[in-house]
Amino acid sequence: MTTTRMARGEDGFRGGIDVRVSLRADAGSGENALDGAWFPRSRDLAVEVPELVAALDRRGIRVERFTHALEPWLPAPRKLVVDGRVVRTGGFRSMDPGVVCLSWAGGSRVADLLVVPPETDVITGVRALRLCTRRGLPRSPQMLLAAARSQPLPQVPDVPVTRAVSPAV
Repeated sequence: MTTTRMARGEDGFRGGIDVRVSLRADAGSGENALDGAWFPRSRDLAVEVPELVAALDRRGIRVERFTHALEPWLPAPRKLVVDGRVVRTGGFRSMDPGVVCLSWAGGSRVADLLVVPPETDVITGVRALRLCTRRGLPRSPQMLLAAARSQPLPQVPDVPVTRAVSPAV
């Protein structure tokens, strides 16, 4: 069994990069199909999960277990040490690849988070993070991502290139 210890900077993140995660106020209550969303920067759980766990610790959620689908992720250690404590991880073939599951409070609180694929453009990813905190949304991760993609990306108009000409002296 491999245990990974994550080295982080003073602020808790690699290179000052913030963790992209959103949670409903009632996360873990069991009332919603999805309790929020997570937009990791890579498919490497050994790097991404410790940052997610540390960010949730700051919100008062002390994650004890992180489960995920096996297919979309690089192989991950079964235990990760975050801030001196062990967080167990587990991968399952039967899980939806668009969801990860967190548990805390001795397993009595469980939250399913939509996974915004790391290769998603930032605007769509941010839309998905915001959508997952609203009520009355589709229950399927695929439908939520489709809703986040449904609006076109903003277009930046082409600006003609001009060169500065220095006045003749």
